[in-house]
Amino acid sequence: MSPQTSPASGMTGRANQKLRTRRAIVQAAAELSHTGREVTMTEIAAAALVSEATAYRYFPDLVSLLQEAIAGQLPGPGEALAGVERSTDPVERVAAATEFLLRHVLARQGVVRAMIAGTIARPDRSARPGLRFGLIDHALAPQAETIDPAALEQLKRGLAVVVSAEALFNLTDLYGLDPEDAIASVVATATSLTRAALDPVTKSSR
Repeated sequence: MSPQTSPASGMTGRANQKLRTRRAIVQAAAELSHTGREVTMTEIAAAALVSEATAYRYFPDLVSLLQEAIAGQLPGPGEALAGVERSTDPVERVAAATEFLLRHVLARQGVVRAMIAGTIARPDRSARPGLRFGLIDHALAPQAETIDPAALEQLKRGLAVVVSAEALFNLTDLYGLDPEDAIASVVATATSLTRAALDPVTKSSR
């Protein structure tokens, strides 16, 4: 041991190095998440200038790493729907929420696909961000006092299926639609579902 290095300072140095390594891995994942490309642990490790084995020593799987990397990056529902905040039309608000979510998914589809895969493989350990649920709740907030709670809950469940990355990827990957056409199709379905669910409420209030 160097006469200038005490055991305590050596431990502190190792702890700081581990912290720097962890931060580098998280930062690399965060930066790659903005590219829209496929994101793998191999690619993240290379960007962080560490080995893949080192990355796995800090994070047990890709999903755990991505969850930490994108934490705090997602906008709140109010921010996302600022353009329709003054509107009380649920159809307009749901359309805006759907388009916002799907364009967000397209911009970061590498991360989104990895998170979906992780959820399917390990549903007990995976926790995908709940952006769409917050958007749906916020979009329908003006109707919360005017619709039967059970009907509102059923509408939210239906929108949770439609307003989703899975719906978008189904149309682009399997149905073969261009991304813009796929977004337009999902928006049309979401607004039709909303209009159909709320029409009885609108008619009864006339």
